Amino acid sequence: MRDQLKTEAEQPPAVPGQRRQVPAAAPGPTSAPTAATPATAPARRTGARPERAEMADRLAYLDSATRRINSALDLAATLRNIGRVLVPTLADAAVVHLRDPLPNVEREPGFPEELRIHHSTGTRIGRRGRPSGLDDRRRSRYGARSTADGGPATPVTRGGALAHALLSRRPAEAAVLGTPAAERAETLLRELYGTRGVARLAAGTSVLALPLRGRKAVLGLLILIRRPPERSGRPVFDAADTATAAHLATQAGLAVDTALRYAREWEIANELQRSMLPLRLPQSHGVRIAQRYLPGERGAQVGGDWYDAVPLPGNRVALIVGDVMGHSLTSAAIMGQLRTSAQTLAALDLPPHEVLYHLDEQAQRLGREQHLATCAYAVYDPIANRVVMANAGHVPPVLVRPDGSAELVELDSGAPIGVGGVDFNSVELPAPPGSALLLFTDGLVETRTRPISDGLELLRARIAAARWQTPEQLCQEALRILPPGDRGDDIALLGACFDGIPAGDVAHWYLQPRNETPGRARRLAAHTLRRWGLDELSEATELMVSELVTNAVQHATRPVTLSLVRTTRLRCEVGDDSPLLPRPRRTGPEDERGRGLQIVARCADRWGATRLGTGKVVWFEQRLPAGT
Repeated sequence: MRDQLKTEAEQPPAVPGQRRQVPAAAPGPTSAPTAATPATAPARRTGARPERAEMADRLAYLDSATRRINSALDLAATLRNIGRVLVPTLADAAVVHLRDPLPNVEREPGFPEELRIHHSTGTRIGRRGRPSGLDDRRRSRYGARSTADGGPATPVTRGGALAHALLSRRPAEAAVLGTPAAERAETLLRELYGTRGVARLAAGTSVLALPLRGRKAVLGLLILIRRPPERSGRPVFDAADTATAAHLATQAGLAVDTALRYAREWEIANELQRSMLPLRLPQSHGVRIAQRYLPGERGAQVGGDWYDAVPLPGNRVALIVGDVMGHSLTSAAIMGQLRTSAQTLAALDLPPHEVLYHLDEQAQRLGREQHLATCAYAVYDPIANRVVMANAGHVPPVLVRPDGSAELVELDSGAPIGVGGVDFNSVELPAPPGSALLLFTDGLVETRTRPISDGLELLRARIAAARWQTPEQLCQEALRILPPGDRGDDIALLGACFDGIPAGDVAHWYLQPRNETPGRARRLAAHTLRRWGLDELSEATELMVSELVTNAVQHATRPVTLSLVRTTRLRCEVGDDSPLLPRPRRTGPEDERGRGLQIVARCADRWGATRLGTGKVVWFEQRLPAGT
């Protein structure tokens, strides 16, 4: 593999008594023996290499190999590093077998029932996981071949040679195939690779089987193979090689254990973050909404990106995208708390800048440490065809005009949530039918190789040039600007296409809180329904409007609002300045009050009450008659 072509400086120091692995075409002089030099050749012209110098080289190799084995948290990268430090410096081939399925290393997994090849270096792996001999096709000593597809799992027989090698606490011993002492090793290899696999290994091949032990249990088996001396130019594994390999196998087992623990923590954190994101977004009338969430790659810790959409009175909808700074389980937890707070504040129908102000206060109360987050908050009104936005240190959203042109919305970016003492400002912009808005986090436009300014311009140009019609297609086109390769950050997108609600389908009145107001409200509702051709709904609607307006007049000190909106459903809203939410209650035969909400609940398909910053709104919905 190309990533295995390392320079001489990147290779670990040579093990004493072993050939130094250097490129065949390496220019310039080198102190390492050539391929034709026997492994036992003296290292100096004046005599045998001193034992102290050999020990120093071996310790340097162990230090370099240990650091490289433990340099990654990803399992695949850890296995690659294990192969690279062992082949070709210590062995001609290495095969890593791990439990199948991979265990939960946080508890004792019990007896290893099956093993599967997860990585091999220096040997070809057949379709059924059988080694087909050492890879003689390598053009240089650096062309080690590796694979992660080990075919079917190998069962572990209790009491067999494979089980003994996995569970034995005795130091590993090297075996030379074809000798009487290699009977157990040959039995082990037959269990792993079958009789034909063992037959492909020449007599004189030296084999080491080393268990990979984690912190609580054995995780797998490491097989090291060295060609016969007449083919490899170096002797079979000796006691020093075995001790070196055993030390590296110990480090490899701990590194695999760490990688499995990290993978489990990443999955838990990612699941936690996903569980706190909405499974589906509400589809309000007059706007179509779609979302996308892409977690960072396995090598990146989970972040705190979130999105949300909250229905508001008047068929309006709040669109929210935020990003908690940092990547950790704590970031995901803070994200969940801020999203909940944002939902609550949005339901109060506060202006966008007021929502960000209260979020800023909430972030400062979450703990002693300062938790910073960015957030873009927008409220779309499909009746007024306007969108009001505020920003707290977030990347600017993209607004698409009906003619297809796209622009980055110039908002006062402000400071991130959690800084404290910062004013936020709201900006109101026209959003006629046919326009769209894209909110996103910085992981979309900022990468390791691309600054955020270039990413923003690339995104704007891409959206303006692409042909899309739905919010799903809008999000998909936005994701096309991502370069290939690992993502260091998670990405959240929220796309909204604005369709609006025609003015002819909306009726709105301000009514003074007087005794005669409920009667006037009934007449206004009946007249509007006749104009819309909804006479079938007139009787039930008049009754419910009368009950809600009567209740509002009893508590209001300012004008009561009455709204009727016709979309695919008929929605009625009655608002007043009293913050007390009406609740259904049981009534007795002699009670004169308390039956209004029972009537509404019986006649309407859906109903509810929402507390606002200036009072409340009680609403109900009805299905339109067939054919209208």
